[in-house]
Amino acid sequence: MQTRLICASHSPLLYCYKKEPERWAELQHAFQAQAEAIRAFDPELVVAFGSDHFNGFFLKMMPAFCVGFQATAVGDIGGFPGSLDVPEDLAKALADDLRKEKIDTAVSYRMTVDHAFSQTIHLMLGGLSARPVIPVFINCITPPFVPFVRSRLLGEAVARFSAKLKKRVLFLASGGMSHHPTRYYPALGDGEEPVEAWQISGGDDPKSLTRQQWLERLYHMHHEGAEMIARGERTAVQMHLNAQADHRFLNTMQQNMLDEYDAWDQNTLIAEAGIGSMELHTWIAAAAAHRQAGGNSPRISFYEVMPEIGIAAGVVYAD
Repeated sequence: MQTRLICASHSPLLYCYKKEPERWAELQHAFQAQAEAIRAFDPELVVAFGSDHFNGFFLKMMPAFCVGFQATAVGDIGGFPGSLDVPEDLAKALADDLRKEKIDTAVSYRMTVDHAFSQTIHLMLGGLSARPVIPVFINCITPPFVPFVRSRLLGEAVARFSAKLKKRVLFLASGGMSHHPTRYYPALGDGEEPVEAWQISGGDDPKSLTRQQWLERLYHMHHEGAEMIARGERTAVQMHLNAQADHRFLNTMQQNMLDEYDAWDQNTLIAEAGIGSMELHTWIAAAAAHRQAGGNSPRISFYEVMPEIGIAAGVVYAD
């Protein structure tokens, strides 16, 4: 088996920023370089690790991990709507194998994903159905979170399954780095009643926003947020953009010392680097899969604090 690793940040503001970040061209080059590397690698299977922003997974039933047997991307801001090309038989076999490995993942025959999957899949693969993709959801948006060790073990189990296939496999992670998007996705108890009812029920509660209202809210709020950032009304500090915390994470990953994350306190990381730093669960899972498969240590393609797009943007890869 040959494997490749790509971990990349995502953000709705990539598509609606009002002020171009200083290193914008370099970020785009990093995305393009990894997309070209993927084309050269020509993966026969992609295992995509991603999260969600209350578009497909809700508080009425929030699994820690979930493998999608079929998946459709909703058209949220920053996302790309459409169906993923999920090889259902392989996805079912993966879920069965994970459970034998004592990773108790949920499964979905009708997974709905948002920009946390679709943006990175679109950028790196050239389209949602360009390659066979098994989506593996990790809850990164709302506590309680699993410890980082569980995501590492998930990734290692995914690699052991992938080795049996004798295919070229891309491990693709989407999310991070430091950011704190609670303005758009408030913590339970902090949002307006219709918003909280949506986050809990996904529209089943009569008090809830409808899906269309939720998507329109996100669209308008992100455009408004981009304007506020451009005017200096929202700062990097307010968004918990923290280069020191990010570099601590990246240095550990570059050394392939993924076991060190096992002891990291997640509440401390959230306080330093925002709730969005929990999306680094996907990076840990993907990097652990690549390491387990015998891949090389991760390398940094790009990193920069970019308040204009609401995140500290990072791109990491390994072959």
